[in-house]
Amino acid sequence: MESLQIIENWPVPAAAAAVVRADGSVAGSHGPVDRRFALASVTKPLAAYAALVAYEEGAVELDEPAGPEGSTVRHLLAHTSGLAFDEHRVMAPPGTRRLYSNAGFEVLGDHIAKATGIPFAEYVHQAVFEPLGMASTTMEGSPAKDGVSTVSDLVRFAAELQAPRLLDVRTVAEATTVVHPGLKGVLPGYGHQSPNDFGLGLEIRGQKSPHWTGVGSSPRTFGHFGQAGTFLWVDPEARAACVALADRAFGPWAVEAWPPFTDAVLAELSGRPAR
Repeated sequence: MESLQIIENWPVPAAAAAVVRADGSVAGSHGPVDRRFALASVTKPLAAYAALVAYEEGAVELDEPAGPEGSTVRHLLAHTSGLAFDEHRVMAPPGTRRLYSNAGFEVLGDHIAKATGIPFAEYVHQAVFEPLGMASTTMEGSPAKDGVSTVSDLVRFAAELQAPRLLDVRTVAEATTVVHPGLKGVLPGYGHQSPNDFGLGLEIRGQKSPHWTGVGSSPRTFGHFGQAGTFLWVDPEARAACVALADRAFGPWAVEAWPPFTDAVLAELSGRPAR
């Protein structure tokens, strides 16, 4: 895909990207796709997927208590537990605000480790990475932000999100549906959003503006971006997903570069001129 060559113009030392169709075929790739990059918050969808495997295995229930008083596994996944961004401090009653929380995902990892009797990093490996053949992916440390992976591995995960094999398709549909609709909140790097839609560990684009996806991205688009200069989105309307990893921290360069890149990818997929 010619659109993927746009990453050559990004002001980063290195970047790699790929597009995978809903049938799992790779539409194109560019850059060092087997190089390992820090994921930052693109770690969260991987952790969330493992949590959903634990749910389907019966190790946890989505509505069982977890985290602060009144909070559940579902609240932790949807950033509505009330926990602060990077502190284990309660800022609001569960279900009342969309408080994007690394701490919430760390509590989630601990909860699943206790429920399964397996350290969370090992559980994610067994539940997600190994069955998908993601041999270059690790999650040592925080399940909110310490994942390391390659574009080649994340292509496998993007294919799984579009045609699930590890989870029931109904579980993935629930994960990509807004939890607690209408809640306002801050999307890191993009300010206050009303509403700030999230599913279970996956951000949902909705009508957010500004946003890291494209002008042409459908409201149903879901995924995540990371402060390491990384993102993964799935656009069900386009029947495709895109992964891009870079080794420069998120900042104004990404705010400027990512949306036109996504629009170029979508335009090439559809055969229409970029907006």
